[in-house]
Amino acid sequence: MREKELAAFLQQYKGRPLKLMEVCGTHTSALYRTGLRQLLPETITLVSGPGCPVCVTPTAYIDKLVQYALAPGYQVLSFGDMLAVPGSCLSLADARDQGGAVDFFYSPEDALAKAEKNPDITYILAAVGFETTAPVWATVIKEAAARHLRNIKFLTALKTMPQALAFLCRQGKIDGFLCPGHVAVITGSRSFEELAGHYSETMVIGGFSQPQLLRALVRLVLESSKGHAGLWNEYPSVVKPEGNVTAQQMVNEVFEAGDAVWRGIGMLQGSGLYIKETYKPFDAGSRGLNEDRIPPGCLCSRIVLGDALPAQCPHFGTRCTPEHPVGACMVSSEGTCCITYREGNIG
Repeated sequence: MREKELAAFLQQYKGRPLKLMEVCGTHTSALYRTGLRQLLPETITLVSGPGCPVCVTPTAYIDKLVQYALAPGYQVLSFGDMLAVPGSCLSLADARDQGGAVDFFYSPEDALAKAEKNPDITYILAAVGFETTAPVWATVIKEAAARHLRNIKFLTALKTMPQALAFLCRQGKIDGFLCPGHVAVITGSRSFEELAGHYSETMVIGGFSQPQLLRALVRLVLESSKGHAGLWNEYPSVVKPEGNVTAQQMVNEVFEAGDAVWRGIGMLQGSGLYIKETYKPFDAGSRGLNEDRIPPGCLCSRIVLGDALPAQCPHFGTRCTPEHPVGACMVSSEGTCCITYREGNIG
């Protein structure tokens, strides 16, 4: 079908009510930007999932970074969207305001040059992300080892998506999943196919342009409305069954799986990536950062599960804005609350 016909199918959908989830934060943004979310009738509820790495990072991780930032001889380096994430007491931006050593970078490789130039400073890199960015962090850690840099360490909050998707499938509240396209490029489609089969769920892998997203949404609505279980790859030009084997090998060389806490979900077995013993000198103490404190009234823990919409949070758009976030979902450009706020407070 042509695009106009696909769009008409969504607009004129008359089937059973559906609750669908786009897992990836980039998909959330693209669905607003392309106007596709606004096409959906009231019978289709589209909710966002735990696909924003900043949003699912527990407060204990932020607290550890703040501790380093305020300690003599250390400097914390992070991507900019991590600076405003609230910890139990302070964010990294708060720590910087109190004299802590905090800076942001555009590329992790920049930190290697800083470490070489300033051997008296120990740099702590906030390594946050999913399977998409794990190969980048693996490359940087290997390069730090090759250069024998002992004044650079990594505090990791790297997570893998299949365990979170399995958790959501077990809840039985979602009729179909728009799977994360960027993650699938690395992992391949097989892991999602196995999940769909095991839990009898409808899953679709989609791209990010308007035509790609439109096709993926139509497929998701069509198959989930009929109760068809399985995986449909609507991003075949980029996502292959086996994924990026080279990137997978890089990750497996540097990292090993372990249990990890996801904000709003809790502990998920084997969902974290931790630096292996071979590269242990570069680990800044990433294991055991399990405590998570949700601010009173904040609905981030329900929003990342698709149990609540941003506009249902009492803080949304009042106490909680991108400039003054209460919860992590309002911080990152991939956070559901931040995207919803900037796209016109559409709840």
